[in-house]
Amino acid sequence: MRAATALLVALCVAGAGVGANEARAGILIRVDKTTQRMTVTRDGQTLYDWPVSTGMAGYSTPRGAFSPSRMAVDYRSREWDDAPMPHAIFFTGRGHAIHGSSHTGRLGTPASHGCVRLAPGKAAMLYALVRAEGMGNTRVVIGGDETAIAGRAAPRREARARRERLDRDGFTPVVRAARGRGSDPWGDDGWRPVGATYPSPYGGTYYSYGSPY
Repeated sequence: MRAATALLVALCVAGAGVGANEARAGILIRVDKTTQRMTVTRDGQTLYDWPVSTGMAGYSTPRGAFSPSRMAVDYRSREWDDAPMPHAIFFTGRGHAIHGSSHTGRLGTPASHGCVRLAPGKAAMLYALVRAEGMGNTRVVIGGDETAIAGRAAPRREARARRERLDRDGFTPVVRAARGRGSDPWGDDGWRPVGATYPSPYGGTYYSYGSPY
């Protein structure tokens, strides 16, 4: 009887521990390399949804679930010419981090050497949040595939490439007729619409009154 009671108490305590962990899920930083976006949730509630830049071709950002290992407000990359990495949150032993970047025009596309880039202000906000909640209560989950977006050219480049392929394959470009102009009976390129007054080719002034019909 005592053994059964002890077992029941142990199960209740274990269940309470699991419930407490679920109740305090903490900070989850999820990065989707396909969409190049980051979502940040706290206890299951979405706080932020930001564009990022993950690793470009040859420098893929590692996929998986990680825990932050260290943080630095002002850090510079020894590997990449002292490149600034403000508000860095390191999540691998090889130096991969989430950090701010001045290359905001590249956000939404793979552009880094493996890190996860954020706009400087967003990186500062995330840094403050993780600092307040604690690295031990933060998880970084990275998934997706940046090659899916890296292989897609911009629409204008795609259209230009299609035109170049057509020209190369021997298709004649379509010449569109000019609109909004009429033919000049006098052969003058400076044709004017009906009702205008302009010099006559025979001297004097020529008035255009339109067709008598």
